[in-house]
Amino acid sequence: MSTVTPRSSSPALDTFRDIILWRRKKVSATVLLVSTATWTLLQVYRFNFITVVSWLSIFILASLFLWGNILRLLGKEPPKVSNLEFSEQATVEITNSSRTVMEDALRWMFRVTVEENWFAFARTLAGLLLLSYVGTLFDFLTLVYIGITTLMTVPVMYMKYGDQISKHGERVKGEMRRFYEMFNAKVSRKMSKSARQENEKKVEHEKKVE
Repeated sequence: MSTVTPRSSSPALDTFRDIILWRRKKVSATVLLVSTATWTLLQVYRFNFITVVSWLSIFILASLFLWGNILRLLGKEPPKVSNLEFSEQATVEITNSSRTVMEDALRWMFRVTVEENWFAFARTLAGLLLLSYVGTLFDFLTLVYIGITTLMTVPVMYMKYGDQISKHGERVKGEMRRFYEMFNAKVSRKMSKSARQENEKKVEHEKKVE
C-alpha cells in the first residue's frame, strides 16, 4: 500500500487534499452527498437550477435563523459576524496556489510538446480524444458530477493501491515503448528499402541512357 503523501506549503491545498483523500470524512461525505443530490434534482427530477439554488439558500437562511434564535433562548451569545472574513494571508495563499497551478500546467504543456516526450504527447492526445467522445454522450452537468465523483474516489483508491497501479502502469508503458520501437524499426526498414530500390532504378535508367 502506498503511504507516500506529497507535502504542500499551502493550507488551502492541504485542505483540498484532505477532502479528496477522505481525511475529513464529514466534509468529504457532504461534498459527495450535495453533488449527488444536486445532480439527482436537476437531471432526474428536471428541476430548474435557479429553483434548486433558491431552495438551498432558503434552507441555509432558515437554519441560521433558527440556530441564532435558539442560542438566544438558551441565553448564549451567537457568533460574531465580524469574525467571518478572509484574512490577507489566506487570500495571498489562494492566489499563490492558483499561480502555481497555472505555472505547472504551462510547464507540462511545453514538456509534452516542445521537449519531444512522445509517450506523454500520445497519452495526452488519447485522453483528449476520449474526453471529446465522452462529451458527446453526456451533458455538462453530468460531466461535472462524474468529475466530482471521480475526484472523490480515484485519489483515495490510488493511495490504498498505488503500488499495484504503478506496477501495472510501468508494464503497460514498457509494452507501448516496445511496440513503438518495433513499429519505428519496420517503418525505417521499409523506407530504407524503398530508397535503395529508387537508387537502383535510377542507376539502371542512367545506364540505359548511356
